[in-house]
Amino acid sequence: MTTGSQLSPGMTVAIGDQLYRIESTVKVAAKGAPFIKAKLRDLANDEMIEKNFKPTQEVNEVSVAERHLEYLYLEGKEHIFLDVDSLDQVKVGASVITNQVNFLKEGVQVTAIFYGDTVFSVELPAFLELTVAKIEEPKKTSVSGNVTKVAILETGAPVEVPPFVEPGDIIKVQTSNGEFIQRV
Repeated sequence: MTTGSQLSPGMTVAIGDQLYRIESTVKVAAKGAPFIKAKLRDLANDEMIEKNFKPTQEVNEVSVAERHLEYLYLEGKEHIFLDVDSLDQVKVGASVITNQVNFLKEGVQVTAIFYGDTVFSVELPAFLELTVAKIEEPKKTSVSGNVTKVAILETGAPVEVPPFVEPGDIIKVQTSNGEFIQRV
């Protein structure tokens, strides 16, 4: 246990049955009693919230572990990963993977945050190189006159690409927003 005045960015705390990483803290000493205003990131769904703590309020600090996993395959509604260090198989539910499933293919290495034996979040590499499976007809012209077309990647993810990209090309994609970076 720690107190509200001891909270600092980077700590992981449990509030109820949710885990949060503290992103920032500010001590507020306005009229009345001082308090600590903290920005917290929910480890289950990556949402940001703000919460106030009294300086003497007890907060449950928890220890989480970061482990490197390699994606193997989908089994039912669970994704199977290999723990690179221990060589154990790890099952991760679709609710943890969310829309990142669009960029998962066999062999992709991810970073997972564990609390005990439970995976709370999975982080993809910033960029992945994926093969274009098929191209849809060009249909979008931006204000600047640039024509783009939609490429369907080997993972099934749609990505807007320039007109010179063809099926079979390997492209670099930013995983955070699904944007085309370059042809490899």
